[in-house]
Amino acid sequence: MFESVLVANRGEIARRIIRTVRQMGLRAIAVHSEADAGLPFVREADEAVPIGPAHPAQSYLDIGKVLDAARRTGARAVHPGYGFLSESPAFARAVVEAGLTWIGPAPEAIERMGDKINARNLMQEAGVPVAAGTREPVAGAGRAAEAAAAIGYPVMVKTAGGGGGIGMSVARDEAGLVKAYEAAARAAARFAGDGDGAGVLLERYIERARHVEVQILGLADGTVVALGERDCSVQRRHQKVVEESPSPGLTPELRERMLAAAVRAGEAVGYRGAGTVECLVDTEAQDFVFLEMNTRLQVEHPVTELVTGHDLVRAQLLIAAGEAVPPVAEPPGGHAIEFRVYAEDPKRFLPGPGRIEVWKEPEGEGVRVDSGYEAGNTVTPFYDPLLAKLCVHGPTREAALARAREALAAFVIEGPKNNLPFCAELLDRPEFAGGDYDTGLVERMRSR
Repeated sequence: MFESVLVANRGEIARRIIRTVRQMGLRAIAVHSEADAGLPFVREADEAVPIGPAHPAQSYLDIGKVLDAARRTGARAVHPGYGFLSESPAFARAVVEAGLTWIGPAPEAIERMGDKINARNLMQEAGVPVAAGTREPVAGAGRAAEAAAAIGYPVMVKTAGGGGGIGMSVARDEAGLVKAYEAAARAAARFAGDGDGAGVLLERYIERARHVEVQILGLADGTVVALGERDCSVQRRHQKVVEESPSPGLTPELRERMLAAAVRAGEAVGYRGAGTVECLVDTEAQDFVFLEMNTRLQVEHPVTELVTGHDLVRAQLLIAAGEAVPPVAEPPGGHAIEFRVYAEDPKRFLPGPGRIEVWKEPEGEGVRVDSGYEAGNTVTPFYDPLLAKLCVHGPTREAALARAREALAAFVIEGPKNNLPFCAELLDRPEFAGGDYDTGLVERMRSR
């Protein structure tokens, strides 16, 4: 096992990784921008290295600066967290070429699954269901209209690269298709340097779908295992807000098929480490299709940890070191729900940075808070406005919902705007309380 780990990230995920690194008796090294110098993750690391100005391109996204920090501190391994460079094959290769251990899948696996078109085709060959769609990038609005007519409306138009809902929109007719295509082409050019829509694909859009993902682990011995699923259907602007495990919308038979398909997906790319196979579930047909694969730790990994008893960061470290991941003697089971707490307007979901005057986290049985801030910190406009993740666990979904209501009421944040009121509003919705919801829930809530 390597004796030191550099965490190439910030905020709550850096803090969470540092916690496990130190629990394992390893040295935790943080890197931080000038804007983040006062955040808790910097203080809690064994060593912290400033790597540049606030803008991510001049700090967290600068591969040279991150590797220089690793060299200067004697780090032996690098954990990328999520976002930033976590799914950059170039960064993974640079880490390996520097003689360090990369805590993640092989650069080749990241590359193969990072392009949604390539990933779709590979999954189809591996026997994983995919939605009807384009097998090649679509160049030009005219060709996109032809492809959409062949697939059948409505269609989802999206960029081949990137995550977080970037460049995604639904087209229900040709006029809408042209607008959606042009928006996706601009996003592809802006985020991936793809000109003329070279990074745009179309897929059949499933009405009233659930977004369900499977957590996999590619073990050091080559085995791929599935650690259950997470329902991520509560979204705004195609970005997740609430996640839970297990999904209340799956039958046992459908769950079994999804887990088996996720294992096949991991095996198809020789996957090692923690990864997530995302799917769309047709609730009427009780069937599913592959959406994409995230070759990293997910924001919502705590719900899987709460129901399985696995520390996924610990598992990542063990796998990267070539060691076995011990089985959990008695998995907790039950039900877990995660609420992403953002510094944003709870009605329009627009970022709301500012100084945190009061920060009081809820406590109690079955309550876990992964936070990146504390009172006195300032939420800046340079990064994603995620403040914390409020997670609850109970023996049943009803028990978890009851704990969620109590925990949300006890969570106090004063200063920046935040979405705690939205989370409380969500719990009062009959669809969510009853587990009968889909990816359109938030849009319906805000359309009234």
